[in-house]
Amino acid sequence: MVDREQPRSNIIKVVAASMAGTTVEWYDFFLYGVAAAVVFPAVFFPSSDQAAGTLLALGTFAIGFIARPIGGMVFGHFGDKIGRKTLLVVSLVMMGVATFAIGLLPGYATIGIAAPLLLVVLRLVQGFALGGEWGGAVLIVSEHGDPARRGYWASWPQAGVPFGQLLANGLLFLLSAVQNDADFISWGWRIPFLLSAVLVLIGLYVRLSVEESPLFKEAQARAAKLAAAGEKEALPIVEVFRRYPREVFTAMGARFAENVSYYIFTIVITTYVTQRLGLSSSFVLGAVLIGAAVHLVTIPIWGALSDRIGRKPVYLLGAAGVGVWAFVFIALVDTGNFALTALAVVGGLVFHGAMYGPQAAFLSELFGTKVRYSGVSIGYQLASVVAGGLAPIIAVALYTTFDSGYAVSVYVALSAAVSIFAVGTYAETRTRDLAADPAVSGSAAR
Repeated sequence: MVDREQPRSNIIKVVAASMAGTTVEWYDFFLYGVAAAVVFPAVFFPSSDQAAGTLLALGTFAIGFIARPIGGMVFGHFGDKIGRKTLLVVSLVMMGVATFAIGLLPGYATIGIAAPLLLVVLRLVQGFALGGEWGGAVLIVSEHGDPARRGYWASWPQAGVPFGQLLANGLLFLLSAVQNDADFISWGWRIPFLLSAVLVLIGLYVRLSVEESPLFKEAQARAAKLAAAGEKEALPIVEVFRRYPREVFTAMGARFAENVSYYIFTIVITTYVTQRLGLSSSFVLGAVLIGAAVHLVTIPIWGALSDRIGRKPVYLLGAAGVGVWAFVFIALVDTGNFALTALAVVGGLVFHGAMYGPQAAFLSELFGTKVRYSGVSIGYQLASVVAGGLAPIIAVALYTTFDSGYAVSVYVALSAAVSIFAVGTYAETRTRDLAADPAVSGSAAR
């Protein structure tokens, strides 16, 4: 069985639907991340110790990551059983409802301890939904597209991440620029959260218009024949850990540098610049906004390059790049100059894109069709807990304890070493047939 090449008009429609939903979900997720660094310490965690309030707020950001592997397992299971499309719609609705509710949530001054507790619950819902979003979004594109351009087409849902961040940071930047600090903290920050309802409706309209993955339909038909013959399928999650343990750990290791560096370059920088350097939130939001725009453009370029020279060389370049750039990043940010700070973010996100661009195709190529949603979701989201989820807390603790941003640079460099080892010791996957099962065909590196 070979990959089914789709007409160009069809793959563009699938990419648009996937990216629309991914953009909305990451808009919601990053909106929370920026607000956790800038707004939530004052609104939900009042404290005389600013650093303590910030760590508590960032702690709720990390809680969302704890829910992500659970969401990945649940959505992955049903995505492998009933299809990618249905689960993508469910995840989008869950994320939108939780984000809208955060925009309506009263602060600590109004309802006391119930405010941070409800915030934690809503954050868990966000994390659970996002845990199921990524795997389905990239798979429905990977399984529709031309195998020769899989890296390029599958990179577009990845580009939904900086696009969502552009929307989130852009709105927060605009509001913080036109409002005084008191109004922004009081009510202005709520507007982007409430606007997520409009974006969710747009995303749903586009996402409901696509068809199920042809590869999944074929795999489902084969499973039905086996069931009719009396053969019972094992649970996808069981099959993943039984037949693909190396691939799960490869996916997790590949994610490490990508995940840690991204949150350092886009979330931690907000806290670092406003609290350590004493600069305004609009200063850092503007720099991240520029970086996100460049990131959006470069991700598909890196994805296309991985189709030509392979996933590994592009990914390894990105991992090594963020490990080195992390030291340049701090040096530039410490100047307090806006142009150099923007350059710091841009450089970091260009190297990050070299990992994130080919990542969707790379992880998709690790697993067979009937366990692919579970496999990519488990590997991707488990890494998110120990990498991205803890990155803001570890980074703030490091530069506070050592009184130096370079402590964070060392942290990023060590994360890069993990990814270089994981990807460098695995076989090239660019030429794999998604209709084949690498655990059966012997193409997996073990």
